[in-house]
Amino acid sequence: MLASTALLEQSLWRSISAPRFPGRLPKHVDVGIIGGGITGLTAAFLLKKAGKTVAVFEREHVGSGETGNTSAHVTNVTDLGLTELVKRFGKDAARLTWQGGAMAIDLIETNVEQLNIDCDFHRVPNFVFEALHSEKDETDWLRDEAEAANDLGFAAQFLRSGPIKSKPAVAYANQAIIHPLAYILGLARAVHGDGSFVCEESELAEVLEEPMTLNVNGENVTCKHLVIATHVPLMGLTGLVSATLLQTKLYPYSTYVIGARVPPDVLAPGLYNDTSDPYYYLRLHNAGNHRYAVFGGADHKTGQVDDPEACYRQVLRALLDIIPDAVPERRWSGQVIETSDGLPYIGETAEGQFAATGYTGNGLTFGTLAGLMAHDYVLGRKNPWQDVFAPDRKNLRAGLTTVLAENVDYPVHFILDRLRQESGGVESVAPGDGRVLSIGGKRVAVHRTPSGELLEVSAVCTHMGCLVRWNKAEATWDCPCHGSRFTPEGLVLGGPAEEPLERA
Repeated sequence: MLASTALLEQSLWRSISAPRFPGRLPKHVDVGIIGGGITGLTAAFLLKKAGKTVAVFEREHVGSGETGNTSAHVTNVTDLGLTELVKRFGKDAARLTWQGGAMAIDLIETNVEQLNIDCDFHRVPNFVFEALHSEKDETDWLRDEAEAANDLGFAAQFLRSGPIKSKPAVAYANQAIIHPLAYILGLARAVHGDGSFVCEESELAEVLEEPMTLNVNGENVTCKHLVIATHVPLMGLTGLVSATLLQTKLYPYSTYVIGARVPPDVLAPGLYNDTSDPYYYLRLHNAGNHRYAVFGGADHKTGQVDDPEACYRQVLRALLDIIPDAVPERRWSGQVIETSDGLPYIGETAEGQFAATGYTGNGLTFGTLAGLMAHDYVLGRKNPWQDVFAPDRKNLRAGLTTVLAENVDYPVHFILDRLRQESGGVESVAPGDGRVLSIGGKRVAVHRTPSGELLEVSAVCTHMGCLVRWNKAEATWDCPCHGSRFTPEGLVLGGPAEEPLERA
């Protein structure tokens, strides 16, 4: 076994050359964002696409926080087992939670393709296998997890003999791996410019009200909305009592990671974790003529062990137990934030202020989803997850609003329709046809009458914010989420929508 002194003390992701973004501060933007990690830059990119001016203020450099220390598992499989998630919160909330992770993976993939980001994004399976160092038979539990996933609409397969030491496992499809720092640097490049800013070495000192003013590096920047995207939320406009109450529901844990070269035929690229508590996790990707393993575990409450070196030794032993020919090269530690009930806190924490935290082991997916939710919050849109992850949530089973009472197609169409990119302009709409186009940063439902007249209305359904689609057979705009129907001019033909589509 290699001595720890032989290992490079740096995250694998930090080995790339990163551009720097100037700290020149604007006087005013629509949205101020604190934190240059996955959440802040996702929100910034989406808001800029929507026509808002944004400024991301990062105390150090892009990705210098936990996004740069992640193990880079891009998965919607939550740390809290699905059967337990259903038991605690009910099927609707469990389904929405996993759908949120799946939508986040789709959004990352879409951003990578649209911005042509070189970040080694690949779809891979995620295997959850029986505890590495335990004699307990967990076959029935794993089978129940697979059945619960399939019941809620997620592809999962129980394996009596899985890829890790032939232990029983569940294989979940359509997960992903990515170089997280390369990805968010791609987002940062897209954000910076044209009236929006990424400001490194820019620390928030104070937030003032009326008008909302951010004191950053001794200078004042006014904004209409504030998004707090730090690992643990800053207080901002939140009162001391409320901020303290939220932090009492957050539990920081340290985790230890080894990066190692492994033989090319040892295991397929993918994500792997066992059922230990705390669990071990493994990520494998191709790297030239070999594979590279990112392996970690030995989590504990931050500051509550006397010998962190023992944690690294434990992780290294476990890695070599699984892959004896692994050649460790580097090591690093990260921090995850657990919550009192196992779900993140994402939403409004004061008027005009949005915050997100408590991603547990799903930082990249929940962080991406939080960025999308921040985008919807600023634009005043309802969101399928706003009640599930609300920072002030109480009883999810009893307290979820009509979002959960709607059919399960709602979140799918709500997000995927927004990701769909329609090519061409109004000239591409043929007589008698209709298309949803992006015009001036807004989604517009465009219909050309048989005589050639153009009718343009908002494509956003006035019921709950989904995008309408053209029904050529009936010559109507139809909402795929809840069935509202509108005339080509946007008038309501059938509910539940009560208001016409807005004129474009």
